[in-house]
Amino acid sequence: MSNNAGSSRVFLFLQGPHGPFFSRLARMLRRAGADVWRIGFNSGDRFFWRERNSYIPFRGAPGQWAEMLTDTIKNRQITDIVLYGDTRPIHAEAVRMAKTMGLRVHVFEEGYMRPYWVTYERGGSNGNSRLMEKSVEEMRADLELSDMDTALPPASWGDMRHHVFYGAIYHGCVLLANQAYRNFRPHRSITVRKEFALYIQRLLLMPFQAVDRRISTWRIRHGGFPYHLALLQLEHDSSFQMHSPFDTMSDFLETVIEGFARGAPTHHHLVVKAHPLEDGRVPVRRDLRRLARAYGVADRVHYVRGGKLAQLLDEARSAVTVNSTAAQQVLWRGIPLKTFGEAVYAKPEFVSTKPLADFFAGAERPDRKAYADYRRYLLETSQIAGGFYSARGRRQLLRQAVDMMLSSDDPYDALKSGTAAPRQQLRVVT
Repeated sequence: MSNNAGSSRVFLFLQGPHGPFFSRLARMLRRAGADVWRIGFNSGDRFFWRERNSYIPFRGAPGQWAEMLTDTIKNRQITDIVLYGDTRPIHAEAVRMAKTMGLRVHVFEEGYMRPYWVTYERGGSNGNSRLMEKSVEEMRADLELSDMDTALPPASWGDMRHHVFYGAIYHGCVLLANQAYRNFRPHRSITVRKEFALYIQRLLLMPFQAVDRRISTWRIRHGGFPYHLALLQLEHDSSFQMHSPFDTMSDFLETVIEGFARGAPTHHHLVVKAHPLEDGRVPVRRDLRRLARAYGVADRVHYVRGGKLAQLLDEARSAVTVNSTAAQQVLWRGIPLKTFGEAVYAKPEFVSTKPLADFFAGAERPDRKAYADYRRYLLETSQIAGGFYSARGRRQLLRQAVDMMLSSDDPYDALKSGTAAPRQQLRVVT
């Protein structure tokens, strides 16, 4: 890579994760010689973008987005588009247009191996990722070109409070100072006012929910019964909405509880674990109680609020999810797994194809060797150590991300062609 690796590149940033990560990333790309622009859609986008001269507000109606984007690409001579998640309408249209015009699309997402890594891919992520079409055998062939050791996760995780804090700031900006963006419509189904209130509520209730979670976990771990895990996701998450057969989390819960009631031994229990960012917009606990009573298993079903998964996984018999990335921790431990949606890890070597009742009755363990090869492949390609939200996590992420973006090869081709840069040793992110 030359000293001025980005000199011919012009990056256009769209919406990113809450917080300053995109602004820091843009600053480092400029230092590499690239030009950078940002289209913002609300006052939250503007607040976290510190370089005002490169900020382009979009104040039009949704129907004007494609025309504005086309003009920006042509007028600014854009070569690359950078975004966080590829399914929200403005991003899906940008990806479609970029592919038509031959532009590179850089997609950041929460890590497939979260919380200690983030995902960086070209063209699409999750159900739109190149991983969906790649077999374990193909991954093994590409790994023959590498002799690196597989990275291990750190001992602690400190991004959650930063994540919630930046989310509250972002939605507060949109709620209180969005007069210049009167046509802005959030991609979520609830109002910005409600979203802001939920973030504030979560910040205030975090200590009390932590106590509730510890009590629930203690009761399960000391209950003396075998149990299975159901790993919930956020109902509004793009992976759930765009890459699953369910419309609501309640639909998924009913499928799971029915299968558990029909197939699991009568002395087994079901533990339903909420997503760490579950904020109450969906009445998960109420729906769970109703469904458990309806299927006659109310005394065998438990609910745990968010938190870390490891303590519950240590003694779980199996796990079921739609397509949560938490399933990667399940597979790492060799625990049987059943999925319902499209997921980058849903390979036949380590995800059960049994009907759900039969799965609860007795599931085979995943092929640990196949999963170890799959995991190593991801950690040497699209997974970057670090995080979006804490300062230390961002510093660690930026050390690797910029060079990967400036590379002519995407992460998967870079491994296959032998051009992938050496990876960092993973350090604790706090």
